[in-house]
Amino acid sequence: MATAFSSQAHATRPSTGLGASYLDSLSGTTFSGVVPTQYANYLDSLGSAQAPTSAAGAADPNPKESTPSGSTGFCHAPFEYFHFDNLASKGPRPVFDWGTPQDWSRKLADDGVFRAGTWYCSEGGWESPNGKAVTEVFYMVEGHGMLGDADGTKHFFGPGDMVIIPKGHTGRWDVNTPIHKVWAVNAHPNVEEGGPIIRVQVDHYKDFSPEFLSDTSANDPLYGNTGMVASASNTFYDVGPTKFGVWTCEQGSFEVASGARQWFHMLEGTMFITDSSDGTSKRCVAGDTVMLPAGWSGYVDVVEQTKKVFTVAL
Repeated sequence: MATAFSSQAHATRPSTGLGASYLDSLSGTTFSGVVPTQYANYLDSLGSAQAPTSAAGAADPNPKESTPSGSTGFCHAPFEYFHFDNLASKGPRPVFDWGTPQDWSRKLADDGVFRAGTWYCSEGGWESPNGKAVTEVFYMVEGHGMLGDADGTKHFFGPGDMVIIPKGHTGRWDVNTPIHKVWAVNAHPNVEEGGPIIRVQVDHYKDFSPEFLSDTSANDPLYGNTGMVASASNTFYDVGPTKFGVWTCEQGSFEVASGARQWFHMLEGTMFITDSSDGTSKRCVAGDTVMLPAGWSGYVDVVEQTKKVFTVAL
């Protein structure tokens, strides 16, 4: 599951034996040892479905600096924008209890409340005793780790998974093999989760399969109505001003009169987003990330069946 962009990072932080056994289990190759106990639940959850090879795998191993593009209506970035060589090092984490975790990151866009970017981290673990200030949703490009809740409940995740950390969450982070994720955060004012424990939620790639999606053409969570073009989706989380899910659409075109403020990351297919304010049009393919503002209007042209994960910030 390793990708081209990660070769430089791995030269600095080589993958552990635990990571190797995990990756072997996904690829179906023979592994002479036993899968570590802490990954058993995660591996069981994967079933037979696996995430597609990331677009990063086809990226130029020595990419040039990339810049997000678009008009005032939207922001679009190809995966090369998030290539390791384009990330800024934040140095070693100040507090940790195992490994030597070091962060790299790059922001994509920020409207003051809703923002997006990418994060890379080498192996290590740390406690997170302070309540999270925002609600974060991220898609795992590579690596695997664990997020713990305040009561010790563990949530394991790996390539192709979507993870949400609600505002106010406390617990623990463990990066078991180097992680690369693309993320969106909603800086809403209030903690929206009820109950004494705020929990992380993980939705695995297998949960994005067609049998788990419903026809939402007439009540589309992103665009309102896709007309005669068949779309389907599943909203996995819908609490307060934040929702996230997966969206698919058949080939076709439709107009958007007033779209939701959204972030999405392309998993499959090809589509064009055209901004009606100035006619700017961007081609979106697997690995691309897009942000659209609230009330955005324009056109969506799906050239080949498309699948993407999304976050909406109200």
